[in-house]
Amino acid sequence: MQNFKWMAAGLALTALAACGDTIGEQALVGAGAGGAAAVVLEQDALIGAALGAAGNIAYCQKYPDRC
Repeated sequence: MQNFKWMAAGLALTALAACGDTIGEQALVGAGAGGAAAVVLEQDALIGAALGAAGNIAYCQKYPDRC
């Protein structure tokens, strides 16, 4: 079960690579991936979604060619 959690978390983090074209899309994709990772890791989904949204926006704004 522990391996499943780490694989699911890795998959959720990989979803962050799908940045989105606008800041709203970037926030939505990041929030989804962060929230999903938090649920799989049995953490607070709201905090995970907020961190995922912020992280995805920051990454996509800094490295737009990688999105």
